[in-house]
Amino acid sequence: MQTLIFLINFCFSFSAAFYFHVGEREEKCIMEDIPSDTLITGTFKVQQWDIGRHDFLESAPGLGMFVTVTTYNDEVLLSKLYGPQGTFYFTSHSPGEHIICLESNSTKLVSFGGSELRVHLDVRVGERDVDAAMAQAKDKVNEVSIKLEHLIEQMQQIVKEQNYQRDREENFRMTSENTNGNVLCWAFAQTLILISVGLFQMKHLKDFFIAKKLV
Repeated sequence: MQTLIFLINFCFSFSAAFYFHVGEREEKCIMEDIPSDTLITGTFKVQQWDIGRHDFLESAPGLGMFVTVTTYNDEVLLSKLYGPQGTFYFTSHSPGEHIICLESNSTKLVSFGGSELRVHLDVRVGERDVDAAMAQAKDKVNEVSIKLEHLIEQMQQIVKEQNYQRDREENFRMTSENTNGNVLCWAFAQTLILISVGLFQMKHLKDFFIAKKLV
């Protein structure tokens, strides 16, 4: 069971952890292509970075981050102000691209040589906090049960992701076939136009030669 869980976690990764720098009231956004009815968990931590000294500073009082999540059709799923670190959750209602934006609320990033904020962000798709549930488990049976539930959720998420990718592939194939059909029709129409113009020119030249009694 442990080997199976390890292989699934290794082969199918639905998380992205990275960091980026932002300035005062600067917004940074990332885009995630997510299936429908999928839980998204984001964890972030903000630290003030001194550009001149290349070192971390003590965060300014009241430092926080605005987190906004919108869909491709501008539906707002989350809009909330957090502190210098926190965790946000949202569930996708429809498949497609979801935009996650973070913006600092600080206007006091002042130090010698200038400073900016370094934001560490970890986004997990279709995963829940297993460690917290494991900590609340009272015996080994509950731990095994939690692991099995987590494994089942991961397998369901894998199936959901595969179905979503299959739907995207089918839509792309239909779009490609429609495009190829339109190109073929346009090429056929161009051929008919060229033949018609050629016949018209030949008839016009023939009438011209007959009128001038050249033939």
